[in-house]
Amino acid sequence: MNSPRKTDRYKTHLSLLLRLTEGSRRYFVASILFAWLTSILDLINPRIIAFAVDSVLGNTRPDLPSPLLSVLDRIGGTGMLRPHLWMVALAVIAIAVLAGLTRYTFRMMNARGQEKMLRETRNLLYSHIVSLPLTWHNQHHTGDIIQRCTSDVDVVRAFLSEHLISLIHLIAQILLALVFMLSISPLLTLAEASFIPLIVLFSYFFHIRIARSFRKVDEMEGQLSAIAQENLTGVRVVRAFGRELYERKRFEEKNEAYTGLWDHLMHLLSLFWATGDGLSGLQYLLILVVGARFCLSGSITVGSYIAFLSYSTMISGPVRQLGRIISGMSRAGVSIDRIRYILNAEPETETEPVSPAPMDGDITFDHVRFRYAPGDAPVLDDVSFTCKAGQVTGILGSTGSGKSTLMYLLCRLYDLPEDGGEIRIGGRRLSGISRRDVRNQIGIVLQEPYLFSRTLGENIAIAGLSASEANIREAAKVAVLEETVNRFTKGYDTFVGERGVTLSGGQKQRTAIAQTLIRNTPIMILDDSLSAVDTETDIRIRQELDRMDSKATRILIAHRITSLMHADHIVVLDRGKVVEEGTHEELMQRNGLYRRICDLQSPDNVTE
Repeated sequence: MNSPRKTDRYKTHLSLLLRLTEGSRRYFVASILFAWLTSILDLINPRIIAFAVDSVLGNTRPDLPSPLLSVLDRIGGTGMLRPHLWMVALAVIAIAVLAGLTRYTFRMMNARGQEKMLRETRNLLYSHIVSLPLTWHNQHHTGDIIQRCTSDVDVVRAFLSEHLISLIHLIAQILLALVFMLSISPLLTLAEASFIPLIVLFSYFFHIRIARSFRKVDEMEGQLSAIAQENLTGVRVVRAFGRELYERKRFEEKNEAYTGLWDHLMHLLSLFWATGDGLSGLQYLLILVVGARFCLSGSITVGSYIAFLSYSTMISGPVRQLGRIISGMSRAGVSIDRIRYILNAEPETETEPVSPAPMDGDITFDHVRFRYAPGDAPVLDDVSFTCKAGQVTGILGSTGSGKSTLMYLLCRLYDLPEDGGEIRIGGRRLSGISRRDVRNQIGIVLQEPYLFSRTLGENIAIAGLSASEANIREAAKVAVLEETVNRFTKGYDTFVGERGVTLSGGQKQRTAIAQTLIRNTPIMILDDSLSAVDTETDIRIRQELDRMDSKATRILIAHRITSLMHADHIVVLDRGKVVEEGTHEELMQRNGLYRRICDLQSPDNVTE
């Protein structure tokens, strides 16, 4: 079977970011506007201080816009302000308070935007992942998927809410500061600005190397998460086989490699930050020395010099942050790529027009051929047989003979290739029935039942959301689970733990059977779902199923002859081919594979 296709839904980083910010874009735009307003207000106070030093305390003519000069003349000019410096201080405080309010609004809008974006991103990823075909999930580690949906999503959040917004804010602040500085001294401004291209080019050089290192770190973190998730899930197997030391060493080796990658990355970042800070320090030192000479020579006033140093400080901080933001954007680019990889994976789609169809007809497998990957040996090779509606069809075969694959194809967890034959239900091609309809009308008990970390009752009712307590009890009774439940102190409210860890294998299988029974579907598949129960319980479950007032078509897969011998029709598979089919009596007379398996499984128990 071919690997899941990739789509071009999100061709670029920008296309993905636009999608992730659909519901939060207005908050980010508002935060940018308030950030710009904050920058403007922050740049006003140094001019007020320069005015106070040069014109109020000194005798320099005020360098103010005409409207402000008119207002100043009306109130008595700088002579009136000299004995009332508190008015200048009050203006500084008012601007600072207003800047504080705009800064608060900027932060609040930014926080709202990032939380809304996080919610939408998680929902988008989750809904897309659950719609991906089983083939895709088989090819990817759960731990790596979780890491992409948590750590990588958080990196993108930081990029949007901190790095990108800060980048826009800082660029605006730098440009506005340069405009104010130009009005004071073009030569000093040129000296100030000469360092900016150098710092940007330096940052870009490190950006490439940092991005490469971040990709390696993220990939290694995904592998580390996969090992941790795998071992925590399978802790009983690890303990049972005494593999704690081996698994610990395997984790430590990966962790050591992960730490080494981070050490290398931190070395790069430390070198980058230290060098960037050094360049910014040289820039400020240059302005300090040259500005002092200009001030002593009378090229600029003392107040203008103080204002220019304030603007230089305002620029030096953002320029240093610019480098850090670029390094953060390096990691964000890697995380965006990893999220794009998931969202560009092709979800399950219908290959031909579909419409609702009844599922209570005969199930026909017609020359079915299937392999999981190109070049692999076929799992099913020209398989043909029919499951009569309302009857019990048994399927017997050794491990790897293709029994479970047949059921996965019937549930459309995999689709047949173009030359893979047909599966029909009531004469209708299975590929012409929507996956949702197929899965809603087929109840399957998987070979390895999966229970959720909930109560026993909730696990039984999970497949039937409208199931009542009476429905739960009835399903448990048919699955011969009721007696077991009654022995539990909390009954159906017993918490079963992760994957049903507190239950035995047979109890888990019977719970899974009850899950399927509660749906009351027209097709029921029991995929080796009685392997962990004893023979007596096996017989009781089959008797309860036979007594059910149901016309469901049942497909029973098993290795145990006693589980299949009473089926209306039995199909024997061997190496992906149908080698025998018929009733128990007919197959026993043929002396074929079925008879040999029967003899190996204590023939005294299968004669009735």
